[in-house]
Amino acid sequence: MDAQTLTYIFVAGTFALYIGIAVWSRAASTRDFYVAGGGVHPVANGMATAADWMSAASFISMAGIVAFAGYDGSVYLMGWTGGYVLLALLLAPYLRKFGQFTVPDFVGERYYSKAARVVAVICLVFISFTYVAGQMRGVGIVFSRFLDVEINTGVIVGMAVVFMYAVLGGMKGITYTQVAQYCVLIFAYMVPAIFISLLITGIPVPQLGLGAPLADGSGLSVLEKLDATLRDLGFSAYTDGSKSMIDVFAITLALMVGTAGLPHVIVRFFTVPKVSDARLSAGYALIFIALLYTTAPAVAAFARANFIDTIHGTPYTATPSWFRNWEELGLIGWLDKNGDGRIQYGPGAAFDGKPAFAGGVGPHGERLLANPANGSANEVYVDRDIMVLATPEIARLPDWVIALVAAGGLAAALSTAAGLLLVVSTAISHDLLKKTIKPDITEKQELLYARLAAATAIVVAGYLGIHPPGFVAQVVAFAFGLAAASLFPAIFLGIFFRRMNREGAIAGMVSGLAFTFAYIVWFKFIVPEQNTADHWLFGISPEGIGSIGMVINFAVAGVVAKFSAPPPESVRDLVDNTRIPTGAGVAHRH
Repeated sequence: MDAQTLTYIFVAGTFALYIGIAVWSRAASTRDFYVAGGGVHPVANGMATAADWMSAASFISMAGIVAFAGYDGSVYLMGWTGGYVLLALLLAPYLRKFGQFTVPDFVGERYYSKAARVVAVICLVFISFTYVAGQMRGVGIVFSRFLDVEINTGVIVGMAVVFMYAVLGGMKGITYTQVAQYCVLIFAYMVPAIFISLLITGIPVPQLGLGAPLADGSGLSVLEKLDATLRDLGFSAYTDGSKSMIDVFAITLALMVGTAGLPHVIVRFFTVPKVSDARLSAGYALIFIALLYTTAPAVAAFARANFIDTIHGTPYTATPSWFRNWEELGLIGWLDKNGDGRIQYGPGAAFDGKPAFAGGVGPHGERLLANPANGSANEVYVDRDIMVLATPEIARLPDWVIALVAAGGLAAALSTAAGLLLVVSTAISHDLLKKTIKPDITEKQELLYARLAAATAIVVAGYLGIHPPGFVAQVVAFAFGLAAASLFPAIFLGIFFRRMNREGAIAGMVSGLAFTFAYIVWFKFIVPEQNTADHWLFGISPEGIGSIGMVINFAVAGVVAKFSAPPPESVRDLVDNTRIPTGAGVAHRH
């Protein structure tokens, strides 16, 4: 059985499983739809949280970024894992004790204001749709390569599957679907990593294989060999960094606090029975997440080394089938700049932007491509998002492993997309309609509006997947920056500062979000030619500017709160009750 047939079987089987779980656990009430009835076991919630959090960016794109950026890519590893620890220790238990359905619910109640709730909804929608664009693009890439359909068709199929289990099952359906998706994605990530580690180093543990001597008898470790190879080709060493310290710090901080402000992850802690279960499920999720994140650096290094060994200096006519397959999708491009018929891979861009198909075939059978980058000897363009997906083929692993990776990539993208779309629908139906615009609607009407909002959100997400603003992990980094600059400070101040009032919170969220959004749009869409360290504020890239947006949010919120009326005593008592364990106040008085 060939790889494509196996992929159809694996993907169809997992889709049937997801939809079956959604039908079995169909939401019958708004509590089921929003927080899965509040009765999810901590281990199951830990798996669901891990699947919700480990998106297409983690599964598909992160190792691709690290593979090409080397040391500079470590900001994603540090930022995302550090952010999860921050969320688990600093926010999750308190939010669960507060006891609301959503992040805007917390903001609205804590800041005793419908306006604050609406601002939080706007922030949440901005963040979620920026994030979901990356997930839907990941779905399209997997479908287009492994199921032989157009990227746009793949996005539409992904939308249909998410529609089935998100709209039908709500949070209850999504939770148990995500447990299954975690099992699929982690198995799909670990199996090829173990295979490749064994092939290259003879060690079955990828985390150890990364620093182990190669099995070729050279005495060099994987990283030493990769450093030497890249230097020979004219690149900087894999273990050298080129980013400034301030930019590394800013990106890592933005990713950390952005993680802690992600609404679709925070809402997971409302689904467990009690506060201690929120802490437990956070701990389990960290273990489940660590399995993938400690493996990713090894996958990245193996992928880059295998890619170079396979293609550099190879005659185009002798390239393996995987190269031609990705080339047909426009995710790999080759331009024979020196006319020798061999693939030359080196530093510099092969094309101005992405390669454009000019129509027809060249003398070696290659696709004729336009827009070459002049002054660069590099002849190869490779989309970073394909590296994890292509690695089993590059390493010549069995066809069933290739099919498994395709199913894992879809599981990662769909699990996060569903979580994001659900928080958007919940924010619209619960926070905008029920709590703000139409408080007299019945629970049945609210559930109907939630499903309609979810369906609308899926359509918008599909459009963003077809027209994505960047590659997957880059788009996701922008979402984290927006979360860092808007929601995180409001949540943090709401828990730990009794004096913070509605005026300060609203002013902070608006200023932080506006600054960060404007900075990203300016450098990514209005003047992309100026997107260099020479033009950045303090030398901080758009991926890291959320850290400055967060500082602006804190500063504005603090100043405005200082010069406006304090919150009511009832709200300050609410803050105390959220932070202090039950019974502590009684013990203190005695």
